[in-house]
Parts: sequence; structure tokens; C-alpha cells
Amino acid sequence: MAFADLSDDFYDDICPQALPTIRRVVEDAVRQERRMGASLLRLHFHDCFVNGCDASILLDQTATIDSEKTSRANNNSARGFEVIDRIKSEVDKVCGRPVVSCADILAVAARDSVVALHGPTWEVELGRRDSTTASRTTANNDIPTPLMDLPALIDNFKKQGLDEEDLVALSGGHTLGFAQCSTFRNRIYDETNNIDSTFASQRQANCPRSGGDSNLASLDPTSALFDSKYFSNLVSKKGLLHSDQALFSGGETDELVKTYRTNLRTFSKDFAESMIKMGNIKPLIGNEGQIRVDCRKVN
Repeated sequence: MAFADLSDDFYDDICPQALPTIRRVVEDAVRQERRMGASLLRLHFHDCFVNGCDASILLDQTATIDSEKTSRANNNSARGFEVIDRIKSEVDKVCGRPVVSCADILAVAARDSVVALHGPTWEVELGRRDSTTASRTTANNDIPTPLMDLPALIDNFKKQGLDEEDLVALSGGHTLGFAQCSTFRNRIYDETNNIDSTFASQRQANCPRSGGDSNLASLDPTSALFDSKYFSNLVSKKGLLHSDQALFSGGETDELVKTYRTNLRTFSKDFAESMIKMGNIKPLIGNEGQIRVDCRKVN
């Protein structure tokens, strides 16, 4: 898939060492903490869903920046910012100057995280530039929530130009990582008809009715391995989040969940294609935006 705006060889001439450097730092970070792979993947996702893939999620709060880090979806849960800082510093060092955008770093780090956890690879389209603004309000409105049902999820993705296949494939990113108790408490205590009761009581052991909001549970049984267990879980009514189980609840996405459950190759291919598509949401290009010197603040 080629886009007129972005190209997979964008840095080949200006800094051929850029991509290998990103990969090295990501591999090192994931080696130190397996969970970091999921965290870096999520940063790219949460970035792209708010006014496009422009690294707005990385901006800290200032008098003029309403940081997305404090939005409902990101506050006390988005992580990996220091890994992005490390990548930026190493890349600028090998390139001799700031030529690689923070938005491109997020896109490449997401891909390299998936690869480090035995998932598929894909050609990342490059050439995004960085925003000079952020929007906590848009983050609150546009990042999908764990409580959404299927129609809400389909609408949410459609707003970004993504279809139902993209929704199921990208939700499959939950084959990696963990969720905090506060995001699935309602599901394990209040839902009865679309949840395995043994699964619910097992989860309750680490997520009390009150308190323990940040206690973690894995989104699928193999949280540091890119596989199709996430989809097997949904078929067994063991989706951790309400929004996970919504993908297999008698609606139009059921068949795709069943396909991905039994065919890792198909899931991997569709996931890679949907990641490319998501990475192409409203990028800043040409003279738009800037190349930030520090990913956390506007130049």
C-alpha cells in the first residue's frame, strides 16, 4: 500500500541509520520489560485517534497545551514516554540533527514492538510531521472506551475512516498487554449473560469491588506474545473488557473473530494492513507542523 503523502523510504537518504536505531532501542526496552511492547503500540493508537498521527499525545501540559496525557483514556495508564525520549535522543545523535519526527518514531516503535513479541512486520509509511497542539477534549471524545458496545465501536472507528475489519484486527492488539481493574470492574461484577462465570470470579480475586483500581490483569492469557488467544478468549466469553467481548456478542463481527481465532496468518496479515491504514490518519506533511527537538514540547 503506497500513499502519495507518506513513503516507506523517507529517511533512506537523509538518515539511513534512523530505523535500525529505533529498532535497537525498542528491542532493548521490550527485553527489559515485556509489557513495554503493548504500551508503545497503544501510544501510537491513542495518538492517531486524536486529530491524526501527529505525536500530540507526547506533549506535556503547559499554559497553551491541554495535554492529552490527562485525558480519561491516558491518565495514569499511558506509558512508555521515557522510551520514546530515549529513541528520539539516539536517533538525533545518529542523524546528526533532528530530522525524524516524533510521530514517525511512534509509528515505527509500534511496529518494532509487535515484531519483538513475535508478531508480523510491515513497511511503515513515513514522513509525518509533529503537531504544535494537543487536545484533551478530543482525546476524551475520540479514543474508544472499554465500556463501548459494538455499534458505538463501529461508529468510533468509522469516524477515523476505519471499517469493521480494521476494528476487529486492531482490537486484536489486545493479544498483548494488560488492563487496569477500573476498566473491567463493571464487566466482572455486573455482567452475567456474556461472560464465563469462572473467568469472572478469577478476575475478581485481583480486582475488588472497591479499591485496587490500578491492579492489572492480562488482556489475553499470553500477554507478551502476539498470537490468536485473544480471539479464542472472546469465543469462550472471556474477553476482559466489555468492548473486547462486544466483538463476539451475536453481531456482525462474530464471523471475523472466529476466522482470526483459527487462522493466525490471516489475523497477522489483516492486523498489519490495518496498522498501515491507521498510521495514515490525517498525517501532517510537507511544511505542516514541525519536527520537534523534544517530543514532550513544541519547539
